[in-house]
Amino acid sequence: MYVCVCSAVTERQIHQAAAQGARKLRDLRHSLGVTAECGRCARCAHDCLQSALGTTSRTDIGGLVAGMRSAFTAPLEA
Repeated sequence: MYVCVCSAVTERQIHQAAAQGARKLRDLRHSLGVTAECGRCARCAHDCLQSALGTTSRTDIGGLVAGMRSAFTAPLEA
């Protein structure tokens, strides 16, 4: 799938860049040209990079914390 249409960058290329050491969106901009033109691909490119790195995105962490909070604040049953 194309992630950045302006620079014709695919999801596969982002995964390859991650395998070669890319760790931040800035790395993708330097190596592949992602977000260099219009910037509309930034969120998708970031998500693809996080997926390639096997890490959780910040939005996922927020949901996880909210779920944990509700588990700890639930009333105890007697």
